[in-house]
Amino acid sequence: MAPANDILSNYSTLQKARLQYETVLPAVLERSFKISYGGPTTSAANSEDIAALFKSMYGQPTAIVEPSESSTLSSAPLKVGVVLSGGQAAGGHNVIAGIFDYLEKNVPGSTLYGFLGGPGGIMKGKYAVITADFLYPYRNQGGFDIIRSGRDKIESDEQMKMAKSTVESLDLDGLVVIGGDDSNTNACVLAEYFKNEGLKTRVIGCPKTIDGDLKSKEVPVSFGFDTACKIFSELIGNVMIDSKSAAKYYHFVRLMGRAASHVTLECALQTHPNITLVGEEVAAKKMTLKEVKDYVLDVVVKRAAAGRNYGVVLIPEGLIDFVPEISVLIAELNDILAKTTVDKEGEWKKDLTAASRSVFDILPPTIQEQLLLERDPHGNVQVSKIEMEKMLMEMVAADLKVKKAEGTFKGSFNCQNHFFGYEGRCGLPSNFDANYTYALGYTAGALLQSGLTGYMASVNNLTAPTKEWTAGGTPLTSLMQVERRKGKNKPVIRKALVELDGAPFTAFAAVRDDWAINDRFRNPGPIQFEGPAANESNFTLLLEQGVLSAIN
Repeated sequence: MAPANDILSNYSTLQKARLQYETVLPAVLERSFKISYGGPTTSAANSEDIAALFKSMYGQPTAIVEPSESSTLSSAPLKVGVVLSGGQAAGGHNVIAGIFDYLEKNVPGSTLYGFLGGPGGIMKGKYAVITADFLYPYRNQGGFDIIRSGRDKIESDEQMKMAKSTVESLDLDGLVVIGGDDSNTNACVLAEYFKNEGLKTRVIGCPKTIDGDLKSKEVPVSFGFDTACKIFSELIGNVMIDSKSAAKYYHFVRLMGRAASHVTLECALQTHPNITLVGEEVAAKKMTLKEVKDYVLDVVVKRAAAGRNYGVVLIPEGLIDFVPEISVLIAELNDILAKTTVDKEGEWKKDLTAASRSVFDILPPTIQEQLLLERDPHGNVQVSKIEMEKMLMEMVAADLKVKKAEGTFKGSFNCQNHFFGYEGRCGLPSNFDANYTYALGYTAGALLQSGLTGYMASVNNLTAPTKEWTAGGTPLTSLMQVERRKGKNKPVIRKALVELDGAPFTAFAAVRDDWAINDRFRNPGPIQFEGPAANESNFTLLLEQGVLSAIN
């Protein structure tokens, strides 16, 4: 690892200024505390299956950090490991800083090990000892480059034994897994395994994903969502001004969000585009691909009649998986490709149902190829490589050509396409994410010192001033259900989808018809770290918490 001075020598003025930003802790974490508990929990679904798979972890109560006049916890030094798992999200460095500072203050003499390159570092025993000097250049910085991340999963018997060997050799008291739903599922699997093996290593998860689909009542938002949406919204706002200035282009913007449309919805609330496609609505209404296309086509025709041959369209990257006819096709392809490889002759097609084969055959060749790409490590279609925005552009353009020939469309339709994804994952964390992640790391340290395992660190009351935030732990099994992965049933943490009766979507639905025809574009600009907008939260959280009731 590079010395701190070498890292700092390349920092911009803003990066250096962010090093000096003083994160704020919830008051409950600044003084002596005790852990109180709620009643036993169940799983999100498939309770009998989850209980059978996690005999030691299942049913644990929710943990709540509460003030106490004095601490009864042991101050004996702890050895704790931390790992970054999955895709990057702004604030990961501050989670590590929160764990480190908690140990320094409350359990002096403790050691924090950072496993290198994700879960693979645990299996291979590759790590760095995190010291104050080593950590300093990464405070309040974006990315996961302090120890890097990875997408390995610890699931086979051999991999479990490798992890066991590592935690035993380091004599670890605890392990913190910073990741999304799959990574936190893996954290629960490890907690169960370690406990059954009689190991003292306790496991705590932290909720990370810019997609916003890892949340529950106790975990209101995953970290990185706030920063990523603000970065994307700045880019969308810039594109909107460009669109209105040139008055000749439609910008089709695909946004990251494989399994849920939270990012797309939040960016719509921030920027007021003409068209926003929400995958969950498409699925609920059982819209066909043609109906999705017709919705976009209708807005384009109406805007042309009003003299506006330009606009902005937002599309979640996972939209294709929400169209019922295509989601069925993808499910069949997942099962087929888990057992065989694609041959040029197309012999594999005989395993598709007749309906799915018909759908596959009418798709453009480029989309067919993208659907057959190698699956990700979890067995899912790599939807970030499926250019849904281009397919919709082509389909709408073809229909408009017919309408023009018929004389029913007299406008123009010129398009630009964009995919905003990786640009948002490693930005300098917003003040919200900087404080939220630091509090999550501090909470993880508190849960470990309290002897808990199989929990996700949770921080709540997030629309109040930071000092008033609350902290606790949510049992990982309470978030789980059984899903089909790689042709097999697997326990996984349930993804939180956009709720069509929830406050964010309801607020959006009330204004989208007006946004469709009229230009209500809103440019939020870049993330602010000081000034009146510096501590603004995202609209999704404000609406869900009842702080806002509508969008102007």
